[in-house]
Amino acid sequence: MTTQSRNEKSYDSRDTTLKFVTRPDDLDPYPPEEGDLCLRAEMSCGHAVTPQSLTGWCRSLLDQGQYKFKCPTYKDGTSVKCDAVWPYQEVRRLAVLTPEEMEYFEENIARMAATEYCEFKTCPGCKTYVEREDLTNLSVQCTICTADNKEVYEFCWQCLKPWKGGAPRSDHCDNDGCINHDLELLKNCKTTTLPEVLGLEPCPSIRACPTCGQRVEHDKTGCKNVICPRCQIEFCFVCLKLTPVCLETSSYFIPCSDGVAPRQTSIPVWHRN
Repeated sequence: MTTQSRNEKSYDSRDTTLKFVTRPDDLDPYPPEEGDLCLRAEMSCGHAVTPQSLTGWCRSLLDQGQYKFKCPTYKDGTSVKCDAVWPYQEVRRLAVLTPEEMEYFEENIARMAATEYCEFKTCPGCKTYVEREDLTNLSVQCTICTADNKEVYEFCWQCLKPWKGGAPRSDHCDNDGCINHDLELLKNCKTTTLPEVLGLEPCPSIRACPTCGQRVEHDKTGCKNVICPRCQIEFCFVCLKLTPVCLETSSYFIPCSDGVAPRQTSIPVWHRN
């Protein structure tokens, strides 16, 4: 179906199952060498790619903790992002992934997908996996230990010690040293700058996603908005508003109308239903 030279991927021009186009690569419209003759194929969303550009883009998403591969280009003649989700099967085929690349992609996709909607930890009593259903409560009951001990066994999701103190509680239990390390990091992290956002004051280098609470860092490139690797929601790293709300009074490369949001003192809980 496809061929690949020793140093560079390419499509097989005889492959009639792919739609080849002559327009520029939408993921890399300015190839390094003028007159580049590499075949372009059309994705299901209608945008043109080469195996190299598609591999590079999807690999970068995966390395940022995102396993849903979205088209980053704009719809024709508009400033609206395409954001079409490409199935992995399509990416694998049109990116002409090598066996080594397929192994890397599939292992990481499986790992991220498994943790997207579940929170599991090992019970400190019986060492079996326990899922936390109420994300606002650090006190978790282990049904196996409760049955074995003939009394309710609860442990702290944060410090993994037998629960001490009243419940429900979302900040910490009464055991010594029970602290939320993510929250401490949000409070004490260094500041950073976003070089491509003109006139922006320094802001905290680590944020908690306002939708799900996932810890997120900005790579200091591009605009001020980031996509959370867990919930896939785009938000402004500076003011912490969801991107559509931020853009009502601002734009991608200028300071937010409300300025830099202060350091977060609590971590948002993801309400997934």
